[in-house]
Amino acid sequence: AGGDPPAQPPGPGAFDLGAQRGRWAAFQERHRLSCEEAARLLLDAYEYRGLVKHTGGCHCGAVRFEVWASADLHVFNCNCSICTKKQNRHFIVPASRFKLLKGADNLTTYTFNTHRAQHTFCKTCGVQSFYTPRSNPDGYGIAPHCLDDGTVQTIVTEDINGKEWEKAVKEHKTIRDMSKP
Repeated sequence: AGGDPPAQPPGPGAFDLGAQRGRWAAFQERHRLSCEEAARLLLDAYEYRGLVKHTGGCHCGAVRFEVWASADLHVFNCNCSICTKKQNRHFIVPASRFKLLKGADNLTTYTFNTHRAQHTFCKTCGVQSFYTPRSNPDGYGIAPHCLDDGTVQTIVTEDINGKEWEKAVKEHKTIRDMSKP
C-alpha cells in the first residue's frame, strides 16, 4: 500500500516525451508555438515524402546549411548575365526546408537590376552556396555543387532563358511554385 500509482501507458493521441520533455517545452516557448503548432512542424518535417536532409556550405567552411530536398535534384541552368558569369546552377526549395547552420555574419549580398534576387556569398572565399532567386523570393536557390557528398542520387538539368527572364518565367509551368511547401 502507499507509494505512487503504477505508470499508465499514454492513451490514444498522447505520448510520453521522456527525456525530451524539457527540450520540447523550450522549443515551443522559444518559437512561441502551441502544442498543436509544434506537433504540426514535427509531423511536416517527418513526412517530407521522398526528401532527404542535405548539408553543404562554402569552400572555406565559414558558411554551413542544411536543406530538405529530393535525392533526385531538378537543377536550373540559367543564362542570365550573373548566372552565366558565376556558372550558377541551382535547385529551388521553400524557405521552410532551409536552415542556415552557421556563417550568417560571414555572408554578404549583391543585387542588381530589380534588386529582387539576393545573391549571397561568403566574405572569405567568395562562394555562393545558396541565394534568394527572383523567381521565388520566398525560397532559396541551392547550388548542388556546394552539397556534401553522399545524399544526391541524380541531377537533371533544365536550361532556363534568363536573358529573357520575364518571358521564361511566364512560360514555365512550375518555376514560381517551387518555393511553396
